Amino acid sequence: MTTQRVHDAVIIGSGFAGLGMAIQLRDAGFSDLVMLEKEADVGGVWRDNRYPGAACDVPSHLYSFSFEPNTRWTRKFAQQAEIHAYLRECADKHDLRGLTRFNTEVTGAAFDEVAGLWRISTKQHSKEQNETILARVLISAVGQLNRPATPRVEGIEQFQGQVFHSARWNYDVSLAGKRIAVIGTGASAIQFVPQIVPTAKSLVLIQRSAPYVIPKPDRRYLGIEQALFTKLPKVQMGSRLWQYLSHERNALAFTVSDKFMAMPLRQFQRHLAATVSDPTLRAKLTPDYPIGCKRILISNDYYQALAQPQVSVVNGGVERADATGIVTSDGVHHEVDVIIWGTGFKATEFLAPMKITGLGGRELNQSWQDGAEAYLGMTVAGFPNFFMMYGPNTNLGHNSIVFMLESQMNYIKQCALALRERGARYLDVQAAPMSEFNRKLQERLHKTVWDSGCKSWYVNDAGKNTANWSGFTIDYRLRTNKPDWSHYTIV
Repeated sequence: MTTQRVHDAVIIGSGFAGLGMAIQLRDAGFSDLVMLEKEADVGGVWRDNRYPGAACDVPSHLYSFSFEPNTRWTRKFAQQAEIHAYLRECADKHDLRGLTRFNTEVTGAAFDEVAGLWRISTKQHSKEQNETILARVLISAVGQLNRPATPRVEGIEQFQGQVFHSARWNYDVSLAGKRIAVIGTGASAIQFVPQIVPTAKSLVLIQRSAPYVIPKPDRRYLGIEQALFTKLPKVQMGSRLWQYLSHERNALAFTVSDKFMAMPLRQFQRHLAATVSDPTLRAKLTPDYPIGCKRILISNDYYQALAQPQVSVVNGGVERADATGIVTSDGVHHEVDVIIWGTGFKATEFLAPMKITGLGGRELNQSWQDGAEAYLGMTVAGFPNFFMMYGPNTNLGHNSIVFMLESQMNYIKQCALALRERGARYLDVQAAPMSEFNRKLQERLHKTVWDSGCKSWYVNDAGKNTANWSGFTIDYRLRTNKPDWSHYTIV
């Protein structure tokens, strides 16, 4: 009888989180690792989001691993193709493709308490077969922004034109000379709308609420700058540190006092006034909620695109669709050839549609009936040896998520090392410390601008903020610097 192999760790996902975690575990001496990726390449959201104009809204020097700096960024804010190329280079340099099973989707995972291991159920798209993989440690690196959110619209199946989501852009559809409806005005829409307006016959933008948009301080790096970053890496490190501190300061505006929002509010007001002359359009593009309650967006061409004569903006929602177009909440029928969803992601549905089963047969969805929560955003009581990266309440509104991910890599690595060094079967965070952590977290979040009344992807249907960290990233780094073993049951 053949004994099935038990891996040191299985990592789900191959974006920033998955790749970085694999590098850190391998450097710590874990040689038997498996990374499961449902697509055919690494890259996560930067592989999937290939819409026109896709780019990062965090400075490029902050948007790379501190242990694998990229000195070849061409812009202050890197574009999608460049970020994806960087992640592919990281995978190749550290030989991570060899431990990655591509086209393999995780359907569920169950913890075997007696053996102290996870039984991970997968299906391979290319072979149409299922497999169970065993691992001591299970790490989810799927993040919060991987499943597109598409609203249910009555009659959409009757529409005779093309329909797709910005996160699954259909380049087979030519938009030149087409009548286009864009539904949603999130971070993706403000990037792709200016790219498709010039060749569109017409474009109607439907928004439930207008976003705050301020200028993007972007430009190409000069050749001499790129040479300096390459020959003197400490110069780029200094740029990274300066940008980190500058962005970290912005947490004051989100979490301490709205007085610190005065400057971005003035930036928005000046930007809108300078780019949109029509007072009626300006009124439509002026948000009706406090600045910062939703993500503040950055763009140098969004308002200019909306001011073009072939573009119209409709405030409200979509009532229904029919064969030739859509009817908006004002009762107007818009004949269109293409509908593009710019409606973001199912950010509050963590880990779905995977079924995660812990001690006593308890499902994670049962533990999260009132909204997802975790200890330090990483681990949940009753689910031993299981960790999440970019999990509940670790999203940011002011700084680079890569900083948060590196904090989590360090913490999870220490937990995995403790399991190995102590010869333990499993470690499980206790319910009381987890509950107290989340009670204090929610208390702090209720005092932030994100709790000022708007509806955003940060908040679930019950009104609980399950997405954002409540303060400075340096606070999170200190909290995750070393595990408090008194908060764990070690078996």
